[in-house]
Amino acid sequence: MTQEAAKAGAAIVPVTPFQQNCTLLWCERTRRAVVVDPGGDVAAIQDAIAKTGVTVEKIWLTHGHIDHVGGAAELRDALKVPIEGPHLADKYLLDHVVESGANFGITGVRNVTPDRWLDDGDTVSVGGLTFRILHCPGHSPGSVVFFNPDMRFALMGDVLFNGSIGRTDLPGGSYETLIKSITEKVLPLGDDVGFICGHGPGSSIGTERRSNPFLNGEA
Repeated sequence: MTQEAAKAGAAIVPVTPFQQNCTLLWCERTRRAVVVDPGGDVAAIQDAIAKTGVTVEKIWLTHGHIDHVGGAAELRDALKVPIEGPHLADKYLLDHVVESGANFGITGVRNVTPDRWLDDGDTVSVGGLTFRILHCPGHSPGSVVFFNPDMRFALMGDVLFNGSIGRTDLPGGSYETLIKSITEKVLPLGDDVGFICGHGPGSSIGTERRSNPFLNGEA
């Protein structure tokens, strides 16, 4: 760990029946924070915010699936902060959150329109932390990865997992496109980059390059 890495703190709040990793990320120096992928269970997210004592300034979305965005509109109203992301290509998902929830038996969700769509090469910031945006379609057309080069750290969403990759059998998914995104956008970031993903434990790009069966030809 470098001194730069110490500038950020994070808490993961598993939400929804899908146990999605909603991440509360903050700048240690300013105590300014962002909530990444508030998929639901908004009360639990607010409890985590209160316990850490940070000030949330933004909500970031990695993509438009319900387990990542189901609580976004409610949390935005509660905190009065803007939503940034995902890429515009996921608009069709965000326009049908209620319908998607009904399909999974999830109620109390709302459709959501971000205050800012994100594109490849954009940057977002909270406190003293700045992240570069990588548009990585495949799991969904508008999936994005948030990458902080100083900390060698990424918020991966459902693009790449510990030992797996995002599912590609949902509408708009493409296995070939996802593998291309990982190969051309994610792996070049460097083996030393650690990441939090949308479900399960985090990992590093180097670990996944070596042992992930979808990347080393063993799948």
